[in-house]
Amino acid sequence: MLKQFMPDQYVPSVYDIKIQELKENGVKGIITDLDNTLVEWDRPDATEELLMWFEKLTHAGFQIVIVSNNNERRVREFAKPHNITFIHSARKPLSKAFKTARKLMNLTKEETVVIGDQLLTDIFGGNRAGLHTILVVPVAKTDGFFTKINRRIERSVFRMMKRKGMIEWEKQ
Repeated sequence: MLKQFMPDQYVPSVYDIKIQELKENGVKGIITDLDNTLVEWDRPDATEELLMWFEKLTHAGFQIVIVSNNNERRVREFAKPHNITFIHSARKPLSKAFKTARKLMNLTKEETVVIGDQLLTDIFGGNRAGLHTILVVPVAKTDGFFTKINRRIERSVFRMMKRKGMIEWEKQ
């Protein structure tokens, strides 16, 4: 059961993901969460650093789709100015939005990775969809109401993983 929550990779932030390594492994598309993965959950716009990261990905030939459980207005207002495809109200960890994102990019499972900050939504959902998953540390120390509940459960899952020797890293 715990294996379903285990990310394939763990990095401190999206900026620590080795883009060239993904490319060498045949990855062509990135499905990413928005809130607390790319920017703080209450930040309406992308940071300059994030815009540079998007540009690096685009120049390297990657497609990007934001898959968020947040509402259409929040996700559209963030993604549209940067011409990023998005899926809102995704109902993660259900796998439908991940499959839809992959189909929008016209990519196979092997060509797609999922990046997110939550085990219970992003990683579990990406794993259920059969995709390579990358867990990042949340960019904000605070969360919205429902995410706070998920974080409490997530801490228990991390403790169980650690006790069973499944993780070698510590969530920061």
